[in-house]
Amino acid sequence: MSTTLELFWHLSSANKKDRLDASAKLIGALERFQAEFVPKEAPETSDEDENEEFSGKNRDGLDALNAQDVSYSIRRLVRGLASPRESSRLGFAVALTELLSRINTVTCSQAVTLILDSSKTQGSMTGQEERDVLFARLFGLTAVIQSGLIVRDTPLSSSASSATEASNLASFSEVISELLALGEKRSWLRESAWWTIGLAVDALGASSVYWKDDAFEAALEMIYVENKIWTPEKIALTLKLQKLRADADWRKLLSPPFKQPEITHSGNYTALARILKEVNADEDEDADVKSKTVSWKPQVHYVWDLLLGEVLSPQSSKGSFPEMFRILVDESLFSSTSSPERKYWGFQIFQKALSRVSATDLPMLFTKNFMRSWINHLSNSDRYLHKAAKQVVTDIQGLVKKDPTLGFALILQLTGVHGSHQFDKLTKTKTVETILTSMDNEGIQSYIKYLLGQVNDQEGGKTADIQAINARRAWVIEQLAALVRNGAVPKDDAWVQAVLDWFTVHGLFIVRKQSEKSEFLALHSIPAPPFSDELRKLCRERLLSCLAELTTHASVVQTDDKNIKVSAVASDGQFWVSKVLSTIERLDKDTKHVRRIVEAEEEEEELRQKARELASRLSKITGEQQEAAKGAELLVSATLLHHYCATDDEDSDSEALQVLSCVDGASGMFPVETKKTKKSRKSVTTSADEVAPEPIDLLVDTVIGSLEEATAYMRAVANQVFTLLSGSVKESTIDLIVAQLSRRDPAELLQDEDEDMEDSPDADSEDQEDSESESSHDEEDDEEDMEEDPELRRKIEEALRVNGINAATGESDDESDEEFMDDDQMMAIDEQLAAVFKARADEKRNSGVDAQREATHYKNRVLDLVDIFLKKQPTSPHVIRVILPLVELIVDTSSDEKQLADKTTGILRSRIGKSKEIPADVDKEQAIVVLQELHVRARKAPSSDVLATLNQCSLYLVKTLLNRGDAEQEVVKAYQESLKDFITRKASRLNTAFLQDFIRRYPGAAWNLRNNLIDVTKTAVNGYRQSQAFQLLQVLVNQLFAIGDHKEEIISFMPSLRDAILAAVSKACTEASLTAAHVKEILKLAISAVRQSKRIVSSPEELATLWDPSSWEELSKNLATSDSLKAAAGLQNLCKQVIRAVNQSSTKDSTSSNKPSSGATKRKADDGEQGDEEVVTKKAKRKKVNKNKSS
Repeated sequence: MSTTLELFWHLSSANKKDRLDASAKLIGALERFQAEFVPKEAPETSDEDENEEFSGKNRDGLDALNAQDVSYSIRRLVRGLASPRESSRLGFAVALTELLSRINTVTCSQAVTLILDSSKTQGSMTGQEERDVLFARLFGLTAVIQSGLIVRDTPLSSSASSATEASNLASFSEVISELLALGEKRSWLRESAWWTIGLAVDALGASSVYWKDDAFEAALEMIYVENKIWTPEKIALTLKLQKLRADADWRKLLSPPFKQPEITHSGNYTALARILKEVNADEDEDADVKSKTVSWKPQVHYVWDLLLGEVLSPQSSKGSFPEMFRILVDESLFSSTSSPERKYWGFQIFQKALSRVSATDLPMLFTKNFMRSWINHLSNSDRYLHKAAKQVVTDIQGLVKKDPTLGFALILQLTGVHGSHQFDKLTKTKTVETILTSMDNEGIQSYIKYLLGQVNDQEGGKTADIQAINARRAWVIEQLAALVRNGAVPKDDAWVQAVLDWFTVHGLFIVRKQSEKSEFLALHSIPAPPFSDELRKLCRERLLSCLAELTTHASVVQTDDKNIKVSAVASDGQFWVSKVLSTIERLDKDTKHVRRIVEAEEEEEELRQKARELASRLSKITGEQQEAAKGAELLVSATLLHHYCATDDEDSDSEALQVLSCVDGASGMFPVETKKTKKSRKSVTTSADEVAPEPIDLLVDTVIGSLEEATAYMRAVANQVFTLLSGSVKESTIDLIVAQLSRRDPAELLQDEDEDMEDSPDADSEDQEDSESESSHDEEDDEEDMEEDPELRRKIEEALRVNGINAATGESDDESDEEFMDDDQMMAIDEQLAAVFKARADEKRNSGVDAQREATHYKNRVLDLVDIFLKKQPTSPHVIRVILPLVELIVDTSSDEKQLADKTTGILRSRIGKSKEIPADVDKEQAIVVLQELHVRARKAPSSDVLATLNQCSLYLVKTLLNRGDAEQEVVKAYQESLKDFITRKASRLNTAFLQDFIRRYPGAAWNLRNNLIDVTKTAVNGYRQSQAFQLLQVLVNQLFAIGDHKEEIISFMPSLRDAILAAVSKACTEASLTAAHVKEILKLAISAVRQSKRIVSSPEELATLWDPSSWEELSKNLATSDSLKAAAGLQNLCKQVIRAVNQSSTKDSTSSNKPSSGATKRKADDGEQGDEEVVTKKAKRKKVNKNKSS
């Protein structure tokens, strides 16, 4: 027993793996014990002996044929089923099931008797104890069934009793009876008990016991004859029994409440719906037929899996899934009177059916009541079933991703009769949009065909509602545009072109006659009723918005040797805008079927023709100018199309001027070499008083003007055009762009206009003194001006009326009015009139704020052009012209434009500060001016972030200038001035990083600052700045190895550095101008400089001459006697290290004069010196600590 006892403990483990391991070990051990067990032959005994044998533990008969360990384990496993310990019931049930399935020495009646005896309830039990016992009985009977013991036909080899059968009809009937009673005893056990009965029925059907038919008859008798109550569990069991016992009299067994013998017959759906909803079925028809209701639980009943499997099975001939789903789910669980709990079941059943139904039955799931409930609960997150509805959306989206061919059918249901055209808007989700992104090309084309079929009146015009038709057409337009604008939807040239052509036809033309053979889908039928002006305008707007999206969309274009991604073009390399213009040109020629909405004048038509010809010529240009020609072509074509879509007279005139400007610029930039063209250009040039602008400037000016457009179309075109033209820009072009960033604030312009309007009456008053008639006339005009704002007048009248005063009508007497006004009324009127005028002033102020906001947006768009230029043309010499305006934008912007300043900072740091490429042929004078201006602004930088940006720009310019090879002197001069400002001026905003970065990155040029650094240490504004000057010298000394061959200069520099250090530290000893920490860093500089000197000098004597050890001995004495520095003993040690470094070099030279020296020997010597110095320093520190402790 000791080998198995410890395994029982792990059967109760909360870890599933531990439980299974323990079960496997226990069963393996018991099988070995049973294999070794030899049952004893039962002697003949008397009745008294038999009574004694079957008393106590032997009454179950387990010990007769089983080993002691096995019989003990069976009893303990059965008792353990009632344990309240966590997970023990699961572990013991698994072990019991496995044990009963492997041994053939236990009968079903023995096991059932043992289970029933150990799970009896008593009146003294608590609720928890009774619950444990009932579950023990359920799990025990389930173990008997799942082990196969209930229908085992293998006889026992020998038995203590006369019966040798492992199972029989009586034991089977007893199990079914006990499970039925268990389900009736507690409602929360019924589902589990009947599910176990289903297991028993399945086991019986799969067995070959001789009493199989009798067992089925007994089961039918107990389930249907003795029990008239119908529950979902009984329906689930009926579905199984009808397959196993098809020859039974099911009409009699199922009636009432069912009228048909097959339970899934459509005639039984009404009764099924009542039972599955768990309300009384056939209450009105038969009072004896009842169904039990239970408390609701979130898990849907397992009967639905069986029902769906049965109805959706190909062998099912009596039931119809659409009808079953409509009656059992839609009209029952989703009815208007159903509770949220029943609707929650409905959503789960829908999810189960969604993954099982075929494509043909899929639309039948989206029934009326379901769609209503689904949309309602999706629309608001506060709804009770919002999460369940969201889960349905997730399942639908996952289904489409798995099978994209289902997308079209699903969209038809979501936007169809039971759904809504505005499904995504109503539900505040992106369900339809997400389905579209998962659909294949064929599905999208089917969807487009469906949308176009919704355009015309589907009722034949008899009872047509014009408003409803227009609303449906507007929805179709939005859906078509959404297909193109959604970047996640896979694009295909065929359907994209079809959508653009449809927008073009209905936006710019009127269909006269249908043409079913036309390439344009819009001509296949005449819209009935015709499109309204609002719909045509909407078509034009969506056409431009689609082109805006396509302009930024990159398509793969196949070239001769590779595939490249190009924006704004189709897969054949042609601009989408050009394709639309080609469509317009073909439609213009088809006067039989269409006509223009607005006929163009002759001059306007000539301009359009000229623009089309120019675009065609530009598309054929190749070579170096091909990219710029593509940009000009896109600009001309896009502007021309925008002109087509402008129907208002004012808009049309402005667009015509814009087209003319583009044509002139593109023609000048890409001229046609003919005599006629030369003469025309010559005449234009000579007739102008000023120098004609560059053609590229005209094009870029149009691009800049497009940024002010309210449409995203022109802004997208502008960015793409400038990307293509960026390689052809000139200095004047850059100046034109950056001028937009420094233009005057619109709010100030509005203020000036207001001031001009205020000044104008004064000027008029001087003229009014000439005659009384003019004066009176002007007064009348003033009164008329006062009445120009009816809203203000209405508010004033309301304020007067509230206080009982009528507004002046011209006939009232002022004196009589004053008689009825007391002080309180006057105060009330004053307060209300003040509120009215204050609101008026706020409106004017808000208009200024809007103007400021619009100006900021405009500058943001211009910054996009600058970013494009810096990204596409990093080696352009014009990059230098951009830096200073961007810096001014950072420094001069107000707090309201912080986003603008942040964006500008990002451009400078990413495109300038981190640029690995520099301009090749930069203008030296211009770059020097920009560098000097940057340093001037850096000395007054408002913040450290701005200074960091200026530092990066300065280093970029230094790199550019030094790359020329002739501007080092100017660079050094700029940093000399900044160095002097930083050290000698207390208010300087510079920091050491600004100068250190220059020294570290360009040590060769920074070496020219050595004397300046020495000089500023003597003229520093304070000790802190003096120490920072020495800190810069430290950086410079550390970079001596990188400055090249400057040995003589370094040797001549070291005495100056020595004197500066000695002077600064000596002064600190007497005047306390430096702190001990500052002096320490300066002395470290001296040590570092000595080491660098040792690498250069030719003899120790020369090193001693450079650093004069006696002067350092004197300094050490001064430090020891200094009132402010004598406490810092480490400073004196540092002085001694300098002396030792100089003297040790002389000593080593004398001892090794007869030995050859090598680089390795020198390195070792240096390392040794350094180690000694570190030891001295550490000793000094220990002495200092001990001194502090003793004090």
